[in-house]
Amino acid sequence: MGRVVLFVVLGIIMLAAAYYFISGYVKTLPALSYEYYTGDASPAPYPDVRFALMSDLHYYDGSVLGAEGEALQKYMNADRKLLLDSIELLDFAINQIEAVRESGDGPQLVLVPGDLTKDGERINHEQVAARLQAFVDMGLPVFVVPGNHDINNHEAVCYVGGDEEPVDTVSSDEFAQIYGNMGFNDALMRDDDSLSYVAEPVPGLWLIGLDACRYRENQPGHESLISGKISQTTENWLVDVLKQAISRQKAVFVLTHHGVVEHWDGQAKQHPQYLIQDYQYVGRLLASYNVRLVFSGHYHAQDVAYGNFAKGFLYDVETGSLVTPPCPVRFCSISNNTMTIESVTLVDKLRPGTDFAEQALAFARASVISEAYNAARSYKVPEKDAQYVAEGVGDAFMAHYAGDEDVTKKPPFDKGELGIVGRFVYWLQKYVVENPWVNPWPEDNNVVLYLDGS
Repeated sequence: MGRVVLFVVLGIIMLAAAYYFISGYVKTLPALSYEYYTGDASPAPYPDVRFALMSDLHYYDGSVLGAEGEALQKYMNADRKLLLDSIELLDFAINQIEAVRESGDGPQLVLVPGDLTKDGERINHEQVAARLQAFVDMGLPVFVVPGNHDINNHEAVCYVGGDEEPVDTVSSDEFAQIYGNMGFNDALMRDDDSLSYVAEPVPGLWLIGLDACRYRENQPGHESLISGKISQTTENWLVDVLKQAISRQKAVFVLTHHGVVEHWDGQAKQHPQYLIQDYQYVGRLLASYNVRLVFSGHYHAQDVAYGNFAKGFLYDVETGSLVTPPCPVRFCSISNNTMTIESVTLVDKLRPGTDFAEQALAFARASVISEAYNAARSYKVPEKDAQYVAEGVGDAFMAHYAGDEDVTKKPPFDKGELGIVGRFVYWLQKYVVENPWVNPWPEDNNVVLYLDGS
Protein backbone atom coordinates (compact mmCIF):
# COMPACT_ATOMS: atom_id res chain seq x y z
CA MET A 1 0.00 0.00 0.00
CA GLY A 2 2.83 2.33 0.95
CA ARG A 3 4.52 1.75 -2.42
CA VAL A 4 1.26 2.53 -4.25
CA VAL A 5 0.95 5.84 -2.40
CA LEU A 6 4.58 6.63 -3.18
CA PHE A 7 4.05 5.95 -6.90
CA VAL A 8 0.90 8.09 -6.90
CA VAL A 9 2.75 10.98 -5.24
CA LEU A 10 5.67 10.65 -7.67
CA GLY A 11 3.23 10.58 -10.57
CA ILE A 12 1.54 13.75 -9.38
CA ILE A 13 4.92 15.46 -8.98
CA MET A 14 5.99 14.38 -12.48
CA LEU A 15 2.71 15.61 -14.00
CA ALA A 16 3.01 18.92 -12.16
CA ALA A 17 6.60 19.33 -13.36
CA ALA A 18 5.62 18.46 -16.93
CA TYR A 19 2.76 20.97 -16.82
CA TYR A 20 5.10 23.64 -15.44
CA PHE A 21 7.68 23.20 -18.17
CA ILE A 22 5.19 22.74 -21.01
CA SER A 23 3.09 25.76 -19.99
CA GLY A 24 6.27 27.80 -19.61
CA TYR A 25 7.36 26.79 -23.10
CA VAL A 26 3.93 27.59 -24.56
CA LYS A 27 4.12 31.08 -23.07
CA THR A 28 7.31 31.73 -25.02
CA LEU A 29 5.64 30.97 -28.36
CA PRO A 30 4.52 33.95 -30.44
CA ALA A 31 0.83 34.78 -30.62
CA LEU A 32 1.20 36.13 -34.17
CA SER A 33 3.03 35.22 -37.33
CA TYR A 34 5.99 37.58 -37.78
CA GLU A 35 7.68 38.26 -41.10
CA TYR A 36 11.31 39.14 -40.40
CA TYR A 37 13.54 40.86 -42.92
CA THR A 38 16.02 38.49 -44.54
CA GLY A 39 17.62 40.81 -47.07
CA ASP A 40 21.00 42.44 -46.83
CA ALA A 41 20.18 46.13 -47.33
CA SER A 42 22.41 48.39 -45.27
CA PRO A 43 20.62 50.49 -42.65
CA ALA A 44 19.78 53.99 -43.85
CA PRO A 45 21.67 56.53 -41.73
CA TYR A 46 19.58 58.56 -39.34
CA PRO A 47 19.32 62.20 -40.44
CA ASP A 48 20.28 64.94 -38.01
CA VAL A 49 17.33 65.86 -35.79
CA ARG A 50 16.67 67.19 -32.29
CA PHE A 51 13.58 66.38 -30.25
CA ALA A 52 12.09 66.44 -26.76
CA LEU A 53 10.35 63.55 -25.02
CA MET A 54 7.81 63.66 -22.22
CA SER A 55 5.61 60.71 -21.31
CA ASP A 56 2.64 59.63 -19.21
CA LEU A 57 1.34 63.13 -18.54
CA HIS A 58 -1.77 61.78 -16.76
CA TYR A 59 -3.29 65.24 -16.98
CA TYR A 60 -6.11 65.86 -14.50
CA ASP A 61 -8.16 69.03 -14.05
CA GLY A 62 -9.11 68.87 -10.39
CA SER A 63 -11.00 72.18 -10.59
CA VAL A 64 -13.61 70.42 -12.74
CA LEU A 65 -13.30 66.76 -11.77
CA GLY A 66 -12.67 67.13 -8.03
CA ALA A 67 -9.67 68.08 -5.93
CA GLU A 68 -10.66 66.65 -2.55
CA GLY A 69 -12.87 64.12 -0.84
CA GLU A 70 -12.73 60.51 0.28
CA ALA A 71 -13.11 58.97 -3.17
CA LEU A 72 -10.27 60.99 -4.68
CA GLN A 73 -8.05 60.36 -1.68
CA LYS A 74 -8.66 56.62 -1.97
CA TYR A 75 -7.52 56.76 -5.59
CA MET A 76 -4.49 58.87 -4.74
CA ASN A 77 -3.41 56.52 -1.94
CA ALA A 78 -3.39 53.57 -4.36
CA ASP A 79 -1.24 55.22 -7.01
CA ARG A 80 2.14 56.87 -7.43
CA LYS A 81 1.02 59.85 -9.49
CA LEU A 82 1.18 63.50 -8.43
CA LEU A 83 -2.26 63.87 -9.94
CA LEU A 84 -3.18 67.23 -8.46
CA ASP A 85 0.12 68.68 -9.67
CA SER A 86 -0.25 67.36 -13.22
CA ILE A 87 -1.31 70.68 -14.80
CA GLU A 88 1.51 72.58 -13.14
CA LEU A 89 4.03 69.92 -14.12
CA LEU A 90 2.90 69.87 -17.76
CA ASP A 91 3.00 73.65 -18.01
CA PHE A 92 6.47 73.67 -16.43
CA ALA A 93 7.67 70.98 -18.85
CA ILE A 94 6.34 72.99 -21.79
CA ASN A 95 8.15 76.07 -20.51
CA GLN A 96 11.38 74.05 -20.18
CA ILE A 97 11.10 72.85 -23.78
CA GLU A 98 10.33 76.35 -25.03
CA ALA A 99 13.29 77.78 -23.13
CA VAL A 100 15.67 75.21 -24.68
CA ARG A 101 14.22 75.94 -28.11
CA GLU A 102 14.71 79.68 -27.68
CA SER A 103 18.37 79.07 -26.87
CA GLY A 104 18.84 78.45 -30.59
CA ASP A 105 19.75 74.76 -30.54
CA GLY A 106 16.55 73.29 -29.20
CA PRO A 107 14.20 70.53 -30.32
CA GLN A 108 12.60 70.37 -33.75
CA LEU A 109 9.95 67.87 -32.58
CA VAL A 110 8.14 66.82 -29.41
CA LEU A 111 7.26 63.14 -28.83
CA VAL A 112 4.67 61.93 -26.29
CA PRO A 113 4.32 58.11 -25.99
CA GLY A 114 0.88 57.85 -24.44
CA ASP A 115 -1.19 58.19 -21.26
CA LEU A 116 -1.91 61.84 -21.89
CA THR A 117 -4.78 61.88 -19.37
CA LYS A 118 -5.66 60.37 -16.01
CA ASP A 119 -8.30 58.04 -17.40
CA GLY A 120 -9.32 59.24 -20.84
CA GLU A 121 -11.64 62.05 -19.70
CA ARG A 122 -12.71 64.14 -22.70
CA ILE A 123 -12.19 67.43 -20.86
CA ASN A 124 -8.63 66.43 -19.96
CA HIS A 125 -7.87 65.42 -23.56
CA GLU A 126 -9.16 68.75 -24.85
CA GLN A 127 -6.95 70.68 -22.43
CA VAL A 128 -3.84 68.61 -23.20
CA ALA A 129 -4.39 69.02 -26.95
CA ALA A 130 -4.76 72.78 -26.51
CA ARG A 131 -1.47 72.99 -24.66
CA LEU A 132 0.35 70.84 -27.22
CA GLN A 133 -1.21 72.83 -30.06
CA ALA A 134 0.77 75.85 -28.81
CA PHE A 135 3.92 73.97 -29.86
CA VAL A 136 2.44 73.27 -33.28
CA ASP A 137 1.46 76.92 -33.69
CA MET A 138 5.06 78.01 -33.12
CA GLY A 139 6.29 75.56 -35.76
CA LEU A 140 7.31 72.77 -33.38
CA PRO A 141 5.59 69.55 -34.57
CA VAL A 142 4.20 67.20 -31.91
CA PHE A 143 3.62 63.47 -32.33
CA VAL A 144 1.53 61.42 -29.90
CA VAL A 145 0.25 57.88 -29.54
CA PRO A 146 -2.47 56.73 -27.12
CA GLY A 147 -1.72 55.01 -23.84
CA ASN A 148 -3.79 52.41 -22.04
CA HIS A 149 -5.58 55.10 -20.00
CA ASP A 150 -6.63 57.30 -22.90
CA ILE A 151 -9.47 55.74 -24.94
CA ASN A 152 -12.83 54.08 -24.17
CA ASN A 153 -11.95 54.15 -20.50
CA HIS A 154 -14.92 53.47 -18.24
CA GLU A 155 -12.88 54.67 -15.25
CA ALA A 156 -13.27 58.25 -16.50
CA VAL A 157 -14.95 59.83 -13.47
CA CYS A 158 -15.24 62.95 -11.39
CA TYR A 159 -15.01 62.83 -7.60
CA VAL A 160 -17.78 64.21 -5.41
CA GLY A 161 -17.11 63.62 -1.73
CA GLY A 162 -17.11 59.88 -1.23
CA ASP A 163 -18.59 59.11 -4.64
CA GLU A 164 -17.39 58.70 -8.22
CA GLU A 165 -19.56 59.92 -11.08
CA PRO A 166 -18.89 58.95 -14.72
CA VAL A 167 -17.81 61.62 -17.20
CA ASP A 168 -17.35 61.57 -20.96
CA THR A 169 -14.45 59.57 -22.32
CA VAL A 170 -13.37 59.43 -26.00
CA SER A 171 -13.44 56.83 -28.75
CA SER A 172 -10.43 56.02 -30.90
CA ASP A 173 -11.82 58.16 -33.73
CA GLU A 174 -12.34 61.05 -31.34
CA PHE A 175 -8.80 60.68 -30.00
CA ALA A 176 -7.43 60.95 -33.53
CA GLN A 177 -9.60 64.03 -34.13
CA ILE A 178 -8.63 65.79 -30.90
CA TYR A 179 -4.92 65.18 -31.60
CA GLY A 180 -5.31 65.43 -35.36
CA ASN A 181 -2.52 68.00 -35.67
CA MET A 182 -0.16 65.75 -33.74
CA GLY A 183 0.57 62.96 -36.19
CA PHE A 184 -2.77 61.82 -37.56
CA ASN A 185 -3.94 64.45 -40.06
CA ASP A 186 -0.69 64.62 -42.01
CA ALA A 187 0.24 60.95 -41.76
CA LEU A 188 1.83 59.34 -44.79
CA MET A 189 0.08 56.08 -43.94
CA ARG A 190 -2.54 54.96 -41.40
CA ASP A 191 -3.35 51.46 -40.16
CA ASP A 192 -7.01 50.46 -40.59
CA ASP A 193 -6.95 48.26 -37.48
CA SER A 194 -5.43 50.65 -34.92
CA LEU A 195 -4.32 54.25 -34.45
CA SER A 196 -0.87 53.43 -35.80
CA TYR A 197 0.49 55.86 -38.38
CA VAL A 198 3.63 56.92 -40.27
CA ALA A 199 4.99 60.46 -40.46
CA GLU A 200 8.13 61.98 -41.94
CA PRO A 201 9.08 64.76 -39.50
CA VAL A 202 12.37 65.49 -41.28
CA PRO A 203 13.47 64.28 -44.72
CA GLY A 204 14.81 60.75 -44.59
CA LEU A 205 13.28 59.85 -41.21
CA TRP A 206 10.04 57.89 -40.78
CA LEU A 207 8.36 57.99 -37.42
CA ILE A 208 6.03 55.06 -36.80
CA GLY A 209 3.44 55.73 -34.14
CA LEU A 210 2.63 52.16 -33.06
CA ASP A 211 -0.66 51.78 -31.20
CA ALA A 212 -0.71 48.57 -29.15
CA CYS A 213 -3.42 49.56 -26.66
CA ARG A 214 -6.45 47.34 -26.06
CA TYR A 215 -9.19 49.96 -25.59
CA ARG A 216 -11.59 48.03 -27.87
CA GLU A 217 -11.73 45.33 -25.21
CA ASN A 218 -12.57 47.66 -22.30
CA GLN A 219 -15.95 46.89 -20.76
CA PRO A 220 -18.22 48.96 -18.50
CA GLY A 221 -17.82 48.05 -14.85
CA HIS A 222 -14.30 46.71 -15.37
CA GLU A 223 -10.86 48.25 -15.08
CA SER A 224 -9.30 49.32 -18.36
CA LEU A 225 -6.78 46.88 -19.79
CA ILE A 226 -3.18 47.79 -19.02
CA SER A 227 -1.42 45.32 -21.29
CA GLY A 228 -0.69 45.90 -24.96
CA LYS A 229 -0.71 43.83 -28.12
CA ILE A 230 -1.04 44.28 -31.84
CA SER A 231 -3.27 42.33 -34.18
CA GLN A 232 -2.08 40.26 -37.12
CA THR A 233 -3.53 42.97 -39.36
CA THR A 234 -1.39 45.61 -37.67
CA GLU A 235 1.67 43.36 -37.87
CA ASN A 236 1.09 42.97 -41.61
CA TRP A 237 0.71 46.74 -41.97
CA LEU A 238 3.88 47.31 -39.94
CA VAL A 239 5.88 44.91 -42.11
CA ASP A 240 4.66 46.64 -45.25
CA VAL A 241 5.74 50.02 -43.85
CA LEU A 242 9.15 48.66 -42.87
CA LYS A 243 9.66 47.12 -46.31
CA GLN A 244 8.84 50.46 -47.92
CA ALA A 245 11.25 52.22 -45.58
CA ILE A 246 14.06 49.93 -46.70
CA SER A 247 13.25 50.31 -50.39
CA ARG A 248 13.08 54.10 -50.06
CA GLN A 249 16.17 54.32 -47.84
CA LYS A 250 14.33 55.85 -44.88
CA ALA A 251 15.65 55.55 -41.36
CA VAL A 252 12.91 54.57 -38.90
CA PHE A 253 12.20 55.06 -35.24
CA VAL A 254 9.09 53.93 -33.37
CA LEU A 255 6.95 55.80 -30.86
CA THR A 256 4.82 53.45 -28.75
CA HIS A 257 3.42 53.17 -25.23
CA HIS A 258 4.47 49.63 -24.24
CA GLY A 259 8.08 48.48 -24.12
CA VAL A 260 9.63 46.05 -26.59
CA VAL A 261 12.72 45.23 -24.51
CA GLU A 262 12.72 44.08 -20.88
CA HIS A 263 13.95 46.96 -18.70
CA TRP A 264 15.09 44.94 -15.71
CA ASP A 265 15.74 41.23 -15.32
CA GLY A 266 12.37 39.90 -14.22
CA GLN A 267 10.09 42.67 -15.52
CA ALA A 268 8.40 40.29 -17.96
CA LYS A 269 7.63 37.94 -15.07
CA GLN A 270 6.53 40.51 -12.49
CA HIS A 271 4.91 43.14 -14.74
CA PRO A 272 4.28 41.63 -18.20
CA GLN A 273 1.47 44.11 -18.83
CA TYR A 274 4.04 46.88 -19.28
CA LEU A 275 5.63 45.14 -22.26
CA ILE A 276 3.84 44.58 -25.54
CA GLN A 277 2.63 40.99 -25.99
CA ASP A 278 5.33 39.05 -27.88
CA TYR A 279 7.76 41.84 -27.02
CA GLN A 280 10.72 39.62 -27.90
CA TYR A 281 9.31 38.95 -31.36
CA VAL A 282 8.20 42.54 -31.96
CA GLY A 283 11.68 43.74 -30.99
CA ARG A 284 13.28 41.16 -33.26
CA LEU A 285 10.98 42.17 -36.10
CA LEU A 286 11.84 45.86 -35.79
CA ALA A 287 15.56 45.21 -35.44
CA SER A 288 15.58 42.94 -38.51
CA TYR A 289 14.27 45.87 -40.57
CA ASN A 290 17.07 48.13 -39.27
CA VAL A 291 15.00 50.01 -36.69
CA ARG A 292 17.45 51.10 -34.02
CA LEU A 293 15.28 53.28 -31.75
CA VAL A 294 12.00 52.72 -29.94
CA PHE A 295 10.64 55.42 -27.64
CA SER A 296 8.26 54.08 -25.00
CA GLY A 297 6.70 55.02 -21.66
CA HIS A 298 4.05 53.30 -19.51
CA TYR A 299 6.31 52.01 -16.71
CA HIS A 300 7.03 55.48 -15.27
CA ALA A 301 10.76 54.75 -15.20
CA GLN A 302 13.81 56.34 -16.78
CA ASP A 303 15.57 53.49 -18.52
CA VAL A 304 17.41 52.75 -21.74
CA ALA A 305 17.43 49.04 -22.59
CA TYR A 306 19.51 47.41 -25.31
CA GLY A 307 18.04 44.55 -27.29
CA ASN A 308 20.43 42.36 -29.29
CA PHE A 309 18.69 40.02 -31.73
CA ALA A 310 19.68 37.35 -34.24
CA LYS A 311 19.68 40.05 -36.89
CA GLY A 312 20.12 43.61 -35.71
CA PHE A 313 19.77 45.48 -32.44
CA LEU A 314 17.73 48.32 -31.02
CA TYR A 315 17.47 50.60 -28.01
CA ASP A 316 14.18 50.92 -26.12
CA VAL A 317 14.36 54.44 -24.67
CA GLU A 318 11.74 54.49 -21.94
CA THR A 319 10.87 57.89 -20.48
CA GLY A 320 9.54 58.25 -16.96
CA SER A 321 6.17 59.78 -16.18
CA LEU A 322 5.79 63.53 -15.89
CA VAL A 323 3.73 62.93 -12.71
CA THR A 324 5.90 60.32 -11.00
CA PRO A 325 9.07 61.61 -9.33
CA PRO A 326 11.60 62.54 -10.54
CA CYS A 327 9.22 63.82 -13.31
CA PRO A 328 11.69 63.81 -16.23
CA VAL A 329 11.87 65.37 -19.66
CA ARG A 330 14.38 64.12 -22.23
CA PHE A 331 16.20 66.14 -24.88
CA CYS A 332 17.61 64.01 -27.69
CA SER A 333 19.88 64.91 -30.58
CA ILE A 334 20.86 62.69 -33.49
CA SER A 335 23.94 63.64 -35.50
CA ASN A 336 26.37 61.52 -37.50
CA ASN A 337 24.25 58.44 -36.76
CA THR A 338 24.80 58.96 -33.03
CA MET A 339 22.13 59.94 -30.51
CA THR A 340 22.88 62.01 -27.44
CA ILE A 341 20.30 62.03 -24.65
CA GLU A 342 20.17 64.62 -21.88
CA SER A 343 17.51 64.34 -19.19
CA VAL A 344 16.10 67.05 -16.94
CA THR A 345 14.14 66.35 -13.76
CA LEU A 346 11.31 68.68 -12.78
CA VAL A 347 10.36 67.55 -9.28
CA ASP A 348 13.40 69.34 -7.84
CA LYS A 349 12.83 72.53 -9.86
CA LEU A 350 9.07 73.10 -9.81
CA ARG A 351 8.78 74.90 -6.47
CA PRO A 352 12.23 76.10 -5.39
CA GLY A 353 12.64 76.93 -1.74
CA THR A 354 9.98 74.43 -0.66
CA ASP A 355 9.97 70.78 0.39
CA PHE A 356 7.87 69.82 -2.66
CA ALA A 357 10.49 67.44 -4.06
CA GLU A 358 11.03 65.70 -0.73
CA GLN A 359 7.30 65.31 -0.14
CA ALA A 360 6.67 64.12 -3.70
CA LEU A 361 9.38 61.46 -3.52
CA ALA A 362 8.09 60.31 -0.13
CA PHE A 363 4.54 60.08 -1.53
CA ALA A 364 5.63 57.98 -4.51
CA ARG A 365 7.72 55.65 -2.33
CA ALA A 366 4.84 55.22 0.14
CA SER A 367 2.53 54.33 -2.75
CA VAL A 368 4.87 51.61 -4.02
CA ILE A 369 5.35 50.28 -0.48
CA SER A 370 1.59 50.13 0.05
CA GLU A 371 1.10 48.11 -3.12
CA ALA A 372 3.96 45.74 -2.25
CA TYR A 373 2.69 45.37 1.33
CA ASN A 374 -0.78 44.35 0.13
CA ALA A 375 0.77 41.86 -2.28
CA ALA A 376 2.88 40.31 0.50
CA ARG A 377 -0.10 40.10 2.83
CA SER A 378 -2.02 38.23 0.13
CA TYR A 379 0.56 35.46 0.65
CA LYS A 380 -0.35 35.46 4.39
CA VAL A 381 2.99 37.06 5.29
CA PRO A 382 2.87 38.53 8.83
CA GLU A 383 2.45 42.30 8.98
CA LYS A 384 5.97 43.02 10.25
CA ASP A 385 7.60 40.88 7.52
CA ALA A 386 5.30 42.27 4.82
CA GLN A 387 6.26 45.82 5.78
CA TYR A 388 9.98 45.00 5.75
CA VAL A 389 9.82 43.37 2.29
CA ALA A 390 7.61 46.18 0.97
CA GLU A 391 10.12 48.82 2.02
CA GLY A 392 12.81 46.93 0.10
CA VAL A 393 10.57 46.93 -2.96
CA GLY A 394 9.89 50.65 -2.49
CA ASP A 395 13.61 51.45 -2.42
CA ALA A 396 14.24 49.31 -5.52
CA PHE A 397 11.52 50.90 -7.64
CA MET A 398 12.29 54.46 -6.63
CA ALA A 399 15.86 53.79 -7.80
CA HIS A 400 14.54 52.33 -11.06
CA TYR A 401 12.15 55.23 -11.65
CA ALA A 402 15.08 57.65 -11.36
CA GLY A 403 17.37 55.65 -13.68
CA ASP A 404 21.14 55.16 -13.47
CA GLU A 405 20.60 52.86 -10.51
CA ASP A 406 23.55 52.70 -8.11
CA VAL A 407 23.56 49.43 -6.21
CA THR A 408 26.10 50.85 -3.74
CA LYS A 409 23.29 53.09 -2.46
CA LYS A 410 20.94 50.17 -1.88
CA PRO A 411 19.84 50.06 1.78
CA PRO A 412 20.86 46.80 3.47
CA PHE A 413 18.24 44.07 3.37
CA ASP A 414 18.63 41.44 6.10
CA LYS A 415 16.45 38.41 5.47
CA GLY A 416 17.28 37.40 9.03
CA GLU A 417 14.69 39.98 10.05
CA LEU A 418 12.02 37.79 8.49
CA GLY A 419 10.11 34.86 9.92
CA ILE A 420 9.73 31.49 8.16
CA VAL A 421 6.82 32.55 5.93
CA GLY A 422 8.45 35.89 5.17
CA ARG A 423 11.70 34.18 4.19
CA PHE A 424 9.91 31.78 1.89
CA VAL A 425 8.02 34.56 0.11
CA TYR A 426 11.21 36.62 -0.10
CA TRP A 427 12.95 33.62 -1.66
CA LEU A 428 10.20 33.48 -4.29
CA GLN A 429 10.20 37.23 -4.91
CA LYS A 430 13.83 38.15 -4.20
CA TYR A 431 14.35 39.31 -7.77
CA VAL A 432 11.75 42.08 -7.25
CA VAL A 433 13.77 43.51 -4.35
CA GLU A 434 17.19 43.04 -5.93
CA ASN A 435 17.03 43.21 -9.73
CA PRO A 436 15.64 46.73 -10.27
CA TRP A 437 18.86 47.99 -8.63
CA VAL A 438 20.96 46.50 -11.44
CA ASN A 439 21.76 48.95 -14.23
CA PRO A 440 23.20 47.15 -17.24
CA TRP A 441 24.72 49.16 -20.07
CA PRO A 442 23.80 51.70 -21.32
CA GLU A 443 23.18 54.52 -18.85
CA ASP A 444 19.65 55.88 -18.56
CA ASN A 445 19.56 59.65 -18.20
CA ASN A 446 22.54 61.16 -19.98
CA VAL A 447 24.04 58.86 -22.59
CA VAL A 448 25.43 58.60 -26.09
CA LEU A 449 24.04 55.78 -28.26
CA TYR A 450 25.77 54.68 -31.46
CA LEU A 451 23.15 53.78 -34.03
CA ASP A 452 25.59 52.10 -36.41
CA GLY A 453 26.43 49.48 -33.77
CA SER A 454 29.93 50.76 -32.99
